[in-house]
Amino acid sequence: MVSEKSAGKSIRIAHPVDDLIKATDTGLACDAGDFVIDPMKRTRTAVISHAHADHARAVADHYYASESSVPLLKRRLGDDQDIRGVPFGQPIRLGQTQVSFHPAGHVLGSAQIRVEADDEVWVFTGDFKRDHDPSCEPFELVPCDTLITETTFALPVYRWQSGAEVVAEIAQWWQDMQQAERPAVLFAYSLGKAQRVLSELRAFTDRTVYLHGAVYPLTEIYREAGIDMLPTAAIDLDDRQKKYAGELIIAPPGASGSTWMRRFPKASTGFCSGWMRIRGNRRRRGYDRGFVLSDHADWPGLLKTIEETGARRVLTTHGQADALIRLLREQGMDAAELAISYRDEGVDDAEI
Repeated sequence: MVSEKSAGKSIRIAHPVDDLIKATDTGLACDAGDFVIDPMKRTRTAVISHAHADHARAVADHYYASESSVPLLKRRLGDDQDIRGVPFGQPIRLGQTQVSFHPAGHVLGSAQIRVEADDEVWVFTGDFKRDHDPSCEPFELVPCDTLITETTFALPVYRWQSGAEVVAEIAQWWQDMQQAERPAVLFAYSLGKAQRVLSELRAFTDRTVYLHGAVYPLTEIYREAGIDMLPTAAIDLDDRQKKYAGELIIAPPGASGSTWMRRFPKASTGFCSGWMRIRGNRRRRGYDRGFVLSDHADWPGLLKTIEETGARRVLTTHGQADALIRLLREQGMDAAELAISYRDEGVDDAEI
């Protein structure tokens, strides 16, 4: 309930629980709090889940986000933006709601957004995963009445190995390329995936990894945040004396097939993504190797999270929701899809 004064009287205006957070063409809007979660169009107050470009856009007067995501958001949106960092778990008052950020385990600073009003609790997971990842804060389970969850990989076929197992495959591939005296060019999303690989590889080597210009500055932000990773160096395309035979190079997927690749003759190419779980994706995309490493929850992770939150209702925001909604309804749960998608075609570092 929201109180407003008119002619000296207090008027109670109802905000039905069903509409606490609703899908609009601007984003997930909370009228009771007068804010929009991960807005896509112009708005006054934005509450941001994480710094990927399909969730963080320069469209608001001021922003609230987790404290550890602020350096990444400033890099994304600009130093002149009014970005207010909030420690994980610390509630703030926005309008008639209480809002707090809780680790989502997706990338550094990624947050689930908890919104409480009228004794009802809603949680927006944003992009999340429950797998161990040494490059970001671990996922925190947040009990709620209504859960708004991503469903990027909401099909039973999507089941992940541990990051350590997948990165062991990457380490072996790199070693094979050292012996073959060929560059190993790994395509991984600039924010999150690249740094996860660099962190996981610490268990196998201490060699320097070379980074594309889009990856290097984001990796430095991780390093400044205290994330332990392999030593890195930015690739200098003007240095024609440097030979990359046997070296590991990490670049965003957009560099694949570009003139940038001419710097690495005879390179073997690999791609890190959950989409590599489907046979044929690697071949269609033209990579020599596919590594199934995702920063999103897999099918078991989604089901476990829904059950453990105790949510009475589940709403989905994007992805492959049909199978999940059907299963939840068969189990007697209130489940539906929200008509909103955060995918931004052409965005390289929106992790998939």
